[in-house]
Amino acid sequence: MKKKKYSYKKSGVNISLANKLVKYISGVSRKSVKKTDNYSYKDAIGGFGSLFDISNIKIKDPVIVSCTDGVGTKIDLANKHKKFDTIGIDLVAMCINDLIVQGAKPLFFLDYIAVGKLNFYKTKNILKGIFKGCRISKCKLIGGETAEMPGVYSKDKFDLAGFSVGIVSKKKILDKRNVKEGDIILAIPSNGIHSNGYSLVRSILKKNKIPKNLKKEILRPTKIYSNEILKLTNKNLIKAGAHITGGGLVENLLRSVPKDLTLNIDFSKIKIIKIFKWLKSKNISDREMIQTFNCGVGFCLIVSKKNILKIKKIFPKRFVPYEIGYITKDKKKLNLSNSLKW
Repeated sequence: MKKKKYSYKKSGVNISLANKLVKYISGVSRKSVKKTDNYSYKDAIGGFGSLFDISNIKIKDPVIVSCTDGVGTKIDLANKHKKFDTIGIDLVAMCINDLIVQGAKPLFFLDYIAVGKLNFYKTKNILKGIFKGCRISKCKLIGGETAEMPGVYSKDKFDLAGFSVGIVSKKKILDKRNVKEGDIILAIPSNGIHSNGYSLVRSILKKNKIPKNLKKEILRPTKIYSNEILKLTNKNLIKAGAHITGGGLVENLLRSVPKDLTLNIDFSKIKIIKIFKWLKSKNISDREMIQTFNCGVGFCLIVSKKNILKIKKIFPKRFVPYEIGYITKDKKKLNLSNSLKW
């Protein structure tokens, strides 16, 4: 009786296909590096560690800022609709939008892709989105990991994680200690659901058919705010910021306000976009909506009133910030007024 021969490939891991993917990533990465870009290494992809030279970055008193995140259960809908070319943008956005809250300029990004079975076409499309997200945020994809994990993930399932690093001058760090009584809260419109609340979205979609005009909204990629925010920080026009993600508007804004000051928000001023109105119509309370979704506000700024007009000029028409509240010094930590206008 012949003994069964075991191999890594027979157990579900295809090393040759993984190597082919690394060559693809390395090729795209080299093409994306400009000749003038003297702090990136063209051959960084494929090594044990990724290199990034910061010696020529002219920032006084530099501080490194790092962030890591994923895209949650939005991945399940990407799988269901077989659309993989934008979920990578979401991955980059979730990290970069956190990074810029401190006023940091994005430098580089690394990704982690875990799959049940490596599909070259599918993974290549995910990576296309990651490369696009990096181009938008002007950072470099310098490394990552693709792990084939049969038995842990089913054949078609996958997961994503990202890690980003940026740099900021110590004097330019956006910090809640900069916030003062009388400052204004500006809301920057979101691009849609972004990458939070998808467990609730998926639950609703199981029993409700989404209108044709809103189908694209389900997988619309997260808006990356780095270009606009960095222009504002360079001109010293922002005191603090907040990326509106899990927990919604209030919870994330509170993280950017000192304990001795009060956050005042007028919900009636929030410009709610169509996809959230549809979700709300499926018997979700106002409180649940505001705690789960961004409801149309992707990022917030806390600024001096005198700078509002200068700030608005930086943004394209669709994403011009608008006032939703202000900072006072009261007994309460939080004052919420009016209701969302559905």
